[in-house]
Amino acid sequence: MQIVLTDADRLVLESYKNLAAGLSEYLGEGYEIVLHSLEDLEHSVIFIINGHYTGREVGCPITNIALSMLKKMEQEDSKGSISYFTKTSASKPLKSSTIAIKGAGNRTIGLLCINFYLATPYYSIINSFFGKEEEDRNEIEENFSDSIDDMVKKSISDAREMVMKDNTISSTNRNHRIIQNLFENGIFNFKDAVETVAQELGISKSTVYMHIRRVRL
Repeated sequence: MQIVLTDADRLVLESYKNLAAGLSEYLGEGYEIVLHSLEDLEHSVIFIINGHYTGREVGCPITNIALSMLKKMEQEDSKGSISYFTKTSASKPLKSSTIAIKGAGNRTIGLLCINFYLATPYYSIINSFFGKEEEDRNEIEENFSDSIDDMVKKSISDAREMVMKDNTISSTNRNHRIIQNLFENGIFNFKDAVETVAQELGISKSTVYMHIRRVRL
């Protein structure tokens, strides 16, 4: 089961650390998230968050359950993940998921394990999704358009509304601030965005490019 990793494999596993951290931030403190490398089964844990639930840390070995889940996934040619219920060594209940991480040649090079501590207090779960206080929620309006053109136009509309509400921005500087907002939010990475912005703002494409150059300075 132990394998030799390539440099590309190690980069893949390294990228999963960001995924694990992002999942932890989203899911909250009731989840232990563990990243295993299959290169060294005796020290397979290369990243872990909330390890206090199982008493593990970086450098700990792979578990017998993780090994059996891995073998089961390979034998059954499954979708690459298995969910199950288990317990910690202190008999604390967990709902777990083991997900295979593929590297070069479609080899399984690691495992991402997510363990939800079922005894997590309900208020803690609610707080992780809604925030303890309203100001903690960090609400951001996301544009869920069904086409790039609609998304660009909605972004222009939002930027224009924001600028028009700001009385400190002069009328002669409004288009520049709108284009600055669009630039900072990556809208000009889309094909034909400049043309759409020009049409929506009633200015020429060369004027849009002029404002973009000013933003880049």
